[in-house]
Amino acid sequence: MDIHPGHFVAVVGGACAGSEAAYRLAERGIYVAVFEQQALPYGKIEDGLPKWHVKLRDKEEAKIDRKLDHPNIFFVPKTRLGKDVSFEELVKKWGFSAVLLASGAWRDRPLPVAGIDEFIGKGFYYQNYFVEWFNHYHEPDYQRHQCEVVDNAIVIGGGLASIDVVKILMLETTARALAKRSINVDVISLEHGGISKSLNEFGVKFEDLNLTGCTLFYRRRDIDMPLASLPDDTAKQDKARQIRKRILKNAQEKYLFQFQDRSKPVDMIVENDRLAGLVFQKTEIVDGRVKDIPGSEFEVRSPLVISSIGSIPEPIPGIPSAGELFQVKDENTGKLECADHVFALGNAVTGRGNIRESELHARGVVQHVMDEFLNWREADFTAAQAQGWHSIENAQSRRFLAEKQIGEITAKVKAMQHAVGYDNNYKKWVDAHRPVRLENI
Repeated sequence: MDIHPGHFVAVVGGACAGSEAAYRLAERGIYVAVFEQQALPYGKIEDGLPKWHVKLRDKEEAKIDRKLDHPNIFFVPKTRLGKDVSFEELVKKWGFSAVLLASGAWRDRPLPVAGIDEFIGKGFYYQNYFVEWFNHYHEPDYQRHQCEVVDNAIVIGGGLASIDVVKILMLETTARALAKRSINVDVISLEHGGISKSLNEFGVKFEDLNLTGCTLFYRRRDIDMPLASLPDDTAKQDKARQIRKRILKNAQEKYLFQFQDRSKPVDMIVENDRLAGLVFQKTEIVDGRVKDIPGSEFEVRSPLVISSIGSIPEPIPGIPSAGELFQVKDENTGKLECADHVFALGNAVTGRGNIRESELHARGVVQHVMDEFLNWREADFTAAQAQGWHSIENAQSRRFLAEKQIGEITAKVKAMQHAVGYDNNYKKWVDAHRPVRLENI
């Protein structure tokens, strides 16, 4: 590799936001090291997007592959910030021009019921753990998580992710009940057709399967569920609320789950050292706020509870947080309070799991980093290509690293790649580590 003076940027996380940032940096002649905690860089596309989204998954993962397979990008898999390399070391000792945190939101927001985390795996799961298991349990060598699926489960949530969780429960329990009747159908086919339609085709009624179905509990109303964006124009908000209501109704009709609104969990039911259900309290919406109704508590017994109330970034030693998200001076630039050359982007800042929003936020942050922080605009890169990198004036004001510094960082990056068995052949690596797909079995 020909080394020239310039910039070297670290990007932590290689999924939607991270790959977008890395690609845009690389396209402007900047060296980029992408540190990824998993073997593959796909993040929630692989582990959080339910496996029936075959076309969307393949499309988004192909986009990530095209971006990261760039000659200026050094992909470093199986390397976790805060474990394999500390935040302080990366920021203060490696010498990067800038550090971009696109580590996503992998930690489930804690369910606000005292002591419930003691029952994880004993009648209680969080969404991220459960969906990752669902996406991969069919793989012949999968051993990471083991989850149980039972009828009459409780799901706590209200967003699109919680709809995915109830669908998983309904698809799994229905497919297993059908298998007992010698009707074999995989969950992808069952999802595409919908449970109601598929049962009609099989000549089976849902009640014949001896299933109750799971129930989604939400602390607000159906029209408050963030299943469709609420526009700023107040005149259009009522229509958007009705769309939300219709989305929920359509999902219920297709997948046969139940819905209970204005109910929030406040306590546990425990039997034989397992979670056996929840105590709920009724709520009302007053001036847009959730208000508890005193004396309205009621019990719901269930063999399984899954919390799907959102995801937040995992805490990393050295990175201050503001509430549940990384503490930044400005959400648009992603600049962290704790260091001048560290920026956060995507879900770690916005707290939203939308693919498009993550990419757009990454573009805005990386544009600011290149144009304003590094003082390295498109015209400067064009001039460097035409006249040579050594001809760039005011290299110091542009925060240029000397060739020796670039070489030292490159050597450290390659040593980390070597330590995990990666030979810098991106396509070869992802082809070797891509999991077995259910649709191909």
